[in-house]
Amino acid sequence: EQFPESSELEDDDAEGLSSRLSGTLSFTSAEEDDDDEDEDSEEAGPDPLPSGDRASGEDAGEAPDTNSDERSPPPDGQRGGQLLARQLQDFWKKSRNTLVPQRLLFEVTSANVVKDPPSKYVLYTLAVMGPGLPDGQAAQISRRYSDFERLHRNLQRQFRGPMAAISFPRKRLRRNFTAETIARRSRAFEQFLGHLQSVPELRHAPDLQDFFILPELRRAQRLTCTGLYREALALWANAWQLQAQLGIPSGPDRPLLTLAGLAVCHQELEDPGEARACCERALQLLGDKSPHPLLAPFLEAHVRLSWRLGLDKRQSEARLQALQEAGLTPTPPPSLKELLIKEVLD
Repeated sequence: EQFPESSELEDDDAEGLSSRLSGTLSFTSAEEDDDDEDEDSEEAGPDPLPSGDRASGEDAGEAPDTNSDERSPPPDGQRGGQLLARQLQDFWKKSRNTLVPQRLLFEVTSANVVKDPPSKYVLYTLAVMGPGLPDGQAAQISRRYSDFERLHRNLQRQFRGPMAAISFPRKRLRRNFTAETIARRSRAFEQFLGHLQSVPELRHAPDLQDFFILPELRRAQRLTCTGLYREALALWANAWQLQAQLGIPSGPDRPLLTLAGLAVCHQELEDPGEARACCERALQLLGDKSPHPLLAPFLEAHVRLSWRLGLDKRQSEARLQALQEAGLTPTPPPSLKELLIKEVLD
């Protein structure tokens, strides 16, 4: 009753989407008879997941998942995602010079049924392509039904007017894991995010920004702190691309944190040139504003990396020395990695 019928697809649309996902729609459990017997764990029952691949969200009837955001995008190289990226890149290139406002495109590239007894849920992977980086590969996010449901609930509470016209896929008590249901929900989620992005008041909502960015940042931060720099680098890069494509106007803190993560990982992986480039980009974002907690660490890293590469470091040295003489930062300043470990993402 809470969700209108219009949120469901017509049968023809469902068949088309099911066919499109046929190469990536996977079931970790082969018991298809369970569809009629098990309630979708997205909507009932606890959902304890192993660390490293936890689904996020607070499902109806279950306790909040304390590791809700530890989830990484699927491995690169999936054929569907690569084809989608090329198609969307062509679209943005063709529309770049038009006067029509460019909107983000969302596409479910895979939907995986994950069984982790006693729960079972569907993990939807979406490609996100926007005008921020038209020549780049589409960024990706992986979310489950409860993530979308919580976003819908929060936005409904804050924006009753704009949300009144936006539909959401209904809950089901049975047959949640059939290809038809997954295809219908996949298309509904694509439309749901597209509608949210089309309304400026909703597009700038902090809850929507958190939905796209926060899980990736938390996961990347955790991997960086545990020394898994190569895995973390892919997540930081994906988070940076998401922010560029979404055009998130939430201030410099998250972009700066992302650049700090990229710089740390590149440095640890013996790529000082890329690490220095990240520091330079961060210093450009900081500009001449009042001292930011990350300013001195970025300056210190830029000086050290420039010295290592034999490049000019005098301007950064002078700025860092001025901060230290004014008592605005300790000598030596904390490193980017130290601040990254201490940063609390909320």
